[in-house]
Amino acid sequence: MNRHYRADIVVVGAGMVGASFALAMAGSGLNILLLDAAPLAVGAFDPAGDFEPRVSALSAASQRLLTRLGAWQGIERRRATPYTRMHVWDGSGTGAVNFDAASVHAETLGHIVENRVVQDALLECLLDADIGLLGDARVETLHYLDGQWHLLLDNHAQVSAPLMIGADGARSIIRELGGFKTREWDYLHHALVTSVRCAKPHGGVARQRFTDHGPLAFLPLTREGDEHWYSIVWSCDEARARELEALDDAAFCAAIERAFEGTQGTVEHADRRYRIPLRQRHAVRYVQDGLALIGDAAHTIHPLAGQGVNLGFMDAASLAEALLHAVARGASFASKRVLGRYERRRMPHNLGMMAAMEGFQRLFQADPLAVRWARNEGLRQVEQWDEAKALFIRRALGLEGDIPELAR
Repeated sequence: MNRHYRADIVVVGAGMVGASFALAMAGSGLNILLLDAAPLAVGAFDPAGDFEPRVSALSAASQRLLTRLGAWQGIERRRATPYTRMHVWDGSGTGAVNFDAASVHAETLGHIVENRVVQDALLECLLDADIGLLGDARVETLHYLDGQWHLLLDNHAQVSAPLMIGADGARSIIRELGGFKTREWDYLHHALVTSVRCAKPHGGVARQRFTDHGPLAFLPLTREGDEHWYSIVWSCDEARARELEALDDAAFCAAIERAFEGTQGTVEHADRRYRIPLRQRHAVRYVQDGLALIGDAAHTIHPLAGQGVNLGFMDAASLAEALLHAVARGASFASKRVLGRYERRRMPHNLGMMAAMEGFQRLFQADPLAVRWARNEGLRQVEQWDEAKALFIRRALGLEGDIPELAR
């Protein structure tokens, strides 16, 4: 007989954002079920092992949320690299800008953490919480009947709940089956990601150079005290990305070293490379009756400033806050009215960040001499304007304000 799972809230997608939302709802008195197409198990983590290719630049706001959820200790126990400064420069000129945590009396600007580390730490907390977990559960159909949303899984099991949360990433099946419209466009760029070891240590500094092909980031990584490692994210046109992907290791290391102007010395080693097409996508609405999208299911952003997962974490916290308040008042937590509070809070912020990243991306891809001069002059002016840099740090990296209130 096929199984039928019933819950108050079903979260589809147990990645970083979905797992953080489910954990935020622990202790709410509601029956929460978190499901994912992949198996749900905490992996054995070797602090001396190779770096995972996908990393995130977690802001101070995200750290506060993860601390409140009880997951930050598990992240630090595994592997996380704090960075205290950021250096950005234009490879086509002399403009540069530096951001320093000390300028806003902060200890760090954020942490570079492998996505797997964050997910494992969250799942470890979920295993000790009153949250149902269902792995190897791929969604096939979604329909609404008698005040409930119903999922049919590929193993023929059924899942029902008055509220479904789509946290299943950029290619969200919940967004698609739920009929959410999106506005999207292709950047015509691919991101090449890997980890490299360089002759010079990073010293806790994140670096980014705007090359003729696109932005190249060197994000600091540390393994057992070794500060010579970096996570590489190079956004460039597809042809160049494929060319770099096809190089042998020695040629690739040489190409990266040239593109980064040798600032970190010889690039001595590169791990396996991965190429990811870049596409911006934003759902026209985040919610409808009994359905809500969070994280990449609602919006994807250019990886220029590493803000994607930070936006997702704030989505999760904001939605959890709205639902917890509704439960405390005895209101219908699955109603569009309640869910709309989350949408109204998060959509303007997400759209603003997406517009800013789009503007930066277009500005630094522009070739006309006058535009290159203007952007270099702008970088020089910002470098001399301490108040502007402090404002950028506080707002973009989440060093001011509080995360949404949660019952912790």
